[in-house]
Amino acid sequence: MAFDYDLDFDNINFREQPELYRVGRGEQGVLLVDPYKSEILPYWRFKTPEIAKESADKIYQKYLEYKENDDFIGMDMARKFLQMGYTRSRRYANYKGGKKYDKNGKVNDRNMDSEKAKSAAIFEVKWKKVREDEDYLKLKKAHQKKYG
Repeated sequence: MAFDYDLDFDNINFREQPELYRVGRGEQGVLLVDPYKSEILPYWRFKTPEIAKESADKIYQKYLEYKENDDFIGMDMARKFLQMGYTRSRRYANYKGGKKYDKNGKVNDRNMDSEKAKSAAIFEVKWKKVREDEDYLKLKKAHQKKYG
């Protein structure tokens, strides 16, 4: 089932109301779903490979904490932040200032920023580890079966 952007995100605690959470596609809702957004976002950084490693390690640690507590939504939100670390780092690696399009909507020329590419690779390793985790996959399937 698609991510529901029509919910009152300012007033929903998804830990208390897990039935309202939908996985959606990719990173959908990553900056909306609390309390998880507020728990993970302070650690999400990718400016340098060193910062990205610290960030990815901390977010993965949060993932493991959610997993230990059988908190699928937390696990999925950690996955989304790791995925977003990868995709944003790649965007900045490929396009100066992270701007893919110019003011006329034309795709800017690519330029490779090797530091941002290294940051992306760091996040990618953790993201793959989560998305291939058997426990994550089981809980995801169970959540989708139960709630949609």
